Amino acid sequence: KYRNGDPIPTGLSDNQWKTLTNGAFAIYDNNESNNTTYGKLYNGYAVVDTRNLCPIGWHVPSNGEWNTLLNFLGGSTVAGGKLKSVTGWESPNTGATNESGFSGLPGGTRTIEGAYLYIGKISGWWSSDTTAVILNKDDTNILNLPIFKRTGTSVRCLKD
Repeated sequence: KYRNGDPIPTGLSDNQWKTLTNGAFAIYDNNESNNTTYGKLYNGYAVVDTRNLCPIGWHVPSNGEWNTLLNFLGGSTVAGGKLKSVTGWESPNTGATNESGFSGLPGGTRTIEGAYLYIGKISGWWSSDTTAVILNKDDTNILNLPIFKRTGTSVRCLKD
């Protein structure tokens, strides 16, 4: 639900997902065990919706706030390992230490065409300005990229 209690649409077919222009979320492969382990994949329309995705007292971090965290952790070439959980990733989980306590898990993505990809291999988290930080099982780098609003990826709310 949005902060005001309005429901966020879910359970959409691939065809419905790829034509969205409003907020929605998905659970990877519509499998509830993926929700339990990895959480939901929100599209960018839900992230920027004025009804707010995060609860009162919390917000979706901005790109600048993500960059502050990445710089604090030593920069984008090493921060990924410090954010990744040491378990839950396909091998090799290169450089994973979870030194930050973030416990990032590889929830995969839902593409702009509605397909589910990369569970166990990558994870991304939205910023409020519709970029995303992306982790990969193969290295400690973290990418910070603009992505399409129809993409489904994770959200980590930040305390105000």
